[in-house]
Amino acid sequence: MEFLTQLHTKIGIIGGGQLGRMMIEEALRLNIQFNILDSADCSCASLANQHIIGKLTDGSAIRQLAGISDVLTYEIEHVDVQTLLELEKEGKLIIPSPKVLQIIQDKGAQKQFFEQHQIPTAPFSLVDKPEDWPQAAVSLGGEKLVAKTRKDGYDGKGVTIFNVSTVHQPPFQVPSVIEKFIPCEKEISVMVARNQHGELRTWPIVEMVFDPEANLVTFLDCPANLSEAIEEKATGLAIKTIESLQGIGVFAVEMFLTHAGEVLVNEVAPRPHNSGHHTIEACYTSQFEQLVRILAQLPLGSTELIQPAVMMNLLGANEFSGNYRLDGLSEVMQMEGVYIHLYDKKESKPMRKMGHVTVVANDLSSAKSKALKVHQMLKFVPYKPL
Repeated sequence: MEFLTQLHTKIGIIGGGQLGRMMIEEALRLNIQFNILDSADCSCASLANQHIIGKLTDGSAIRQLAGISDVLTYEIEHVDVQTLLELEKEGKLIIPSPKVLQIIQDKGAQKQFFEQHQIPTAPFSLVDKPEDWPQAAVSLGGEKLVAKTRKDGYDGKGVTIFNVSTVHQPPFQVPSVIEKFIPCEKEISVMVARNQHGELRTWPIVEMVFDPEANLVTFLDCPANLSEAIEEKATGLAIKTIESLQGIGVFAVEMFLTHAGEVLVNEVAPRPHNSGHHTIEACYTSQFEQLVRILAQLPLGSTELIQPAVMMNLLGANEFSGNYRLDGLSEVMQMEGVYIHLYDKKESKPMRKMGHVTVVANDLSSAKSKALKVHQMLKFVPYKPL
């Protein structure tokens, strides 16, 4: 397979959060420059080559970023997609295409896309206003349903499980998706990379454990404990989903495994994802390096697992907001196979993603045992000057 000898060495990222930060960290050794668009105090501020300070929905700022970059990408879905569509039409390379982003930005359009392409997903109904909810709930059936705002949900926000008896007081007043509640055996995720040539790689499937309060991943186990048949089904479905989207880039395909052995696609993220953070230490090529390879027009790397891994999010404590320190850091850093990633967030806030930890070991059981100890030892506490 032929690759261009002229690399894209100036990559523009719309968004300067932790995903962009980890992408830059992985690419520094390749002499690739990164330009970012985000607020002055974002996580990428100290690493970017050029930093445009502005909002991710500011079309003129996005055009300014495009002007100094060979290729654009985004690390969050909530950006000005119309400007990106215009830029793509004008010939600017944007990965993934804003046509993909346009579908994924709207959870209703995403569910309709699954339906149109025979991608198994939970039964759903779209509601535009509060009075639409009762009829939609009746049509789906069951005592519990899942509601999602069609736009602007992120990190557990804009998603709730509700009882049908309360449907006359809808949890959201904006256009939403109501889904049938699926009791599932496991929640799993498949990370998929696909480049401009159609070359494709998947990473080993991961199993996710969620915090019921924050609806954020608490622990992630890799490899997931699945039968070979389920692995093949889930991987095949993830590939079908990304190929149907004609997606180029790195994607997370989040899925439900039902008690009956069905695999249903829940959502797609068109970017590196929380369920792929462990790949930095656990795989030959991380999700972040893989995206850099695609953006720079380099060949895809191996996604093979080197060691089993457990990843956990480090969340801000409920008790306070403000300046912080991480208690237990020195003790944890004496442990073998434990890798701490802090995101340079200036303030801790309740349930805010402040960092993550990956634990690797020769077997998953050992990694899980060590991860539980680490989870108990680390805590964000208010910073007090000496």
